Amino acid sequence: MERFKMEDIAPNSHIHFIGIGGISMSGLAQIVLKNGYKVSGSDWNKSEITEKLESIGANIVYGRDAVNEEGIANASLAVYTAAAKADNPEIIAAKEKGVRLIDRAEFLGAIMKGYTHAVGVSGTHGKTTTTSMLAHAMIYADLDPTISVGGELDLIGGNIKTGSSDYFVTEACEYTNSFLKFYPTIALITNIEEDHLDFFSGIDEIIESFRQFAMLTKDIGKVVALGSDENIQKALKDTNLDITTYGMSDAYDYYPMNIKYHAGFPSFDVYNNGNKLCSVRLNVPGEHNILNALATIAVCCIAGIEPQTAAEGIETFKGTHRRFEKKGFVNGAVIIDDYAHHPTEIKATLKAAKEFDRNRVICIFQPHTYSRTRTLWNEFKEAFDDADELILTHIYAAREKFDGVTKPEDLAEQIKERGVNAKFIDDFDDIIKYVKETAAAGDIIFTMGAGDVTEIGPKLAE
Repeated sequence: MERFKMEDIAPNSHIHFIGIGGISMSGLAQIVLKNGYKVSGSDWNKSEITEKLESIGANIVYGRDAVNEEGIANASLAVYTAAAKADNPEIIAAKEKGVRLIDRAEFLGAIMKGYTHAVGVSGTHGKTTTTSMLAHAMIYADLDPTISVGGELDLIGGNIKTGSSDYFVTEACEYTNSFLKFYPTIALITNIEEDHLDFFSGIDEIIESFRQFAMLTKDIGKVVALGSDENIQKALKDTNLDITTYGMSDAYDYYPMNIKYHAGFPSFDVYNNGNKLCSVRLNVPGEHNILNALATIAVCCIAGIEPQTAAEGIETFKGTHRRFEKKGFVNGAVIIDDYAHHPTEIKATLKAAKEFDRNRVICIFQPHTYSRTRTLWNEFKEAFDDADELILTHIYAAREKFDGVTKPEDLAEQIKERGVNAKFIDDFDDIIKYVKETAAAGDIIFTMGAGDVTEIGPKLAE
């Protein structure tokens, strides 16, 4: 069957979402609700996100085996999340009733195709932050874009903004090759590294996936890419695409000059091929955010936004939830929650912390999935060198089961052998007790990872 197009269903028809409470799925549901479609859905649990959807007209049922019979019976289309498997009772029910089924990525691609300026923000790291910076820049420039971001952004009151212009910005994730179903006119690639190795066979397959993503812009758009990334260089080699690069030196199209740090936050001038475009003073820390800002300004220039206007918009960005997010204090030590769960992200976050006036950096880290921890074991061993103390806790399994060999206590021991003060504490309550007994004024305490480690910060702050 051909790829789904929005014209395949009538305006104001009924769309059903299986797993409607997810960040991306809920955003798509909001977009079509505001465009006049009827929406129903299902999810395992009620949440603030689903309650918001219900308040604007969605009909949602809850439970692991729940079936929204009314929603499916009336639906012209059913959209399912990647977490929904073939034995999902609603997928079975939709097939029995002859309702067309497509996955989230295909539906997002269909929505994306309706925009003249469609930006897909891809990369192993930095997607949410860069998408958020673009949201701030475009809204500041009065472009009224539609934004789909993989996190909670205060500026738009959540993870989605439905605009009235021809500008659309979305995160584009490589997992299961979902971004290959998109229609970007600007494909941004922030970096390429090994990740999602429960799906990809290795870095070569990941590079090829990004190459195919970039090729979606052939003859219709542009690629913006981190020029210093060797894997990006491999992905873009001999593609003959329209490519704009950015990086930390004048070897690239967009680069910073006169970098200074103010209480841990960088300011710098942005240059393009020898010409100063604008000055930026960031309200998020770290060199990695200098790169994210450069990528944002490059995209904005292509989209017709004045560089200084884009820079002023970026300056209003103070972070998304779970990205260097302050949660409170304990014993005079500040508690920071961060989503970093890949070794490169961990290094970047801890490196950024070094620019702050602080005493010790204490990191509480929860590994995410057995497959990622196992395949990136050596990289994780080296990721915490900038921490004064590391507390490693149990692995957040997500979609996986224990593989019998990957044990965080073993990882903690090997990190300790590198000279880092590392220990394994399994229970969150024991971690909270230990930190309350040892934290002191001037310390920075990170709760870090993509799992439920985020629960520790508020309890520490209590």
